[in-house]
Amino acid sequence: MSNFLQSALLQSRLPLVCFKRFRGKINIQRPRPPHYERARVLDVVKPIYKKPDFNAPCVEAGRTKAAQEVENPYERIIAREVRNWLDHSKMVAFIHLNSIKQEDFFKVQVALHRHQMSVKIYGKSIIRQAVEGTQFEAIQPLFDVKTALIFCPDESKIRQLLAVLKKTPQFVLMAGIIQGHFLSKKEFMGFASLPDLTTARAQLAAVLESAGAKIVSDLECHQNQLVNVLESYVRHENDKSGASQESSKAPEGTEG
Repeated sequence: MSNFLQSALLQSRLPLVCFKRFRGKINIQRPRPPHYERARVLDVVKPIYKKPDFNAPCVEAGRTKAAQEVENPYERIIAREVRNWLDHSKMVAFIHLNSIKQEDFFKVQVALHRHQMSVKIYGKSIIRQAVEGTQFEAIQPLFDVKTALIFCPDESKIRQLLAVLKKTPQFVLMAGIIQGHFLSKKEFMGFASLPDLTTARAQLAAVLESAGAKIVSDLECHQNQLVNVLESYVRHENDKSGASQESSKAPEGTEG
């Protein structure tokens, strides 16, 4: 009996605790600002990181730059070839190359080859090595995008070049070089409207000859006028003397 009472009186009971939230969901993206005291503590315990030294050299960047500056013997050979094309071509056209099928590109090459023109495509680094320190250095910005070069040993075939480009919209003319002079697109197309060298020389010779003939005619103008006046005077005197002789012979004939 005593054991029963003791177990009943000394029985331990655990409290039942139930947590309940009386507010809405927690906003993780926009949390509530903490209490003032807690905010002070959080600000004190906030870690302070050392700012990186940006002036210090980057070892990896130096290695990458050194790897990029490695001289390529093959590119040097191609650069000499480009320089040779530029020096010995009297006409060079710079073409912006849009998306085109290889079959269509080959047809354009064949059409230009019929007029002794060659189509070449080079990279920016090769062009830089070829024209650096030369009179063609200004063409480097044209090779920031895919650009093709058309070389021709005769500048008089510019009309044939423009005719082929007109039939190929994927080839966009940007600029050109004629006899060592860098020309814009407008100047390059304007050169096509000029006559050839032989015709221009003939026109110049005709102009010079006409100017000389005019000078000679102006110098001889007064002399010719004097000669004409003297001839008319002599002719008038001859006519007058002939008329007087006829009038003097007429009475003698009647008397006989």
